[in-house]
Amino acid sequence: MVRLAKREDLVRINQLRWQVNAIHCEARPDIFRSGFCDEMRDFIYDIWEFDNSDVIAAVRDDVICGFACVEYITEPLSAFQWKRSFYHVSEFCVDSEYRRQGVGTELFAFIREHARSMGLDKIELDVWEFNDTALKFYESLGFRTYRRYMEFDNQPEME
Repeated sequence: MVRLAKREDLVRINQLRWQVNAIHCEARPDIFRSGFCDEMRDFIYDIWEFDNSDVIAAVRDDVICGFACVEYITEPLSAFQWKRSFYHVSEFCVDSEYRRQGVGTELFAFIREHARSMGLDKIELDVWEFNDTALKFYESLGFRTYRRYMEFDNQPEME
């Protein structure tokens, strides 16, 4: 079952967020800080309370085994782009013990329907290049890359 999260679900969702944070810290310690500080823990409560966002929970046998944080974004008309509104998935996780059991697909089906019910016909998300598993999963759902961030390490070379 997938549903909007309840406030009491957020403790368990933070445990899943910690899993995601650990993956990011291991892959890019130059960017991500290790540990799960109070500010990170409390951030989920802000997301849950914001008017333009929701936290979605996937539940199996009374255990929250996955979640997504979503935002409803409207960008105004500008000299560079048309006004647009879209559904942005800012965080997505399936507990490592529940992967490859259809949980992520169920979460995404809920996300699609929720976005449609709000009149939003685009769903966007960000994913780090190092996260091959997530990339393959999102591509299997039909996501495609339309923009890419790149970096150049400008540190002096050691001789």
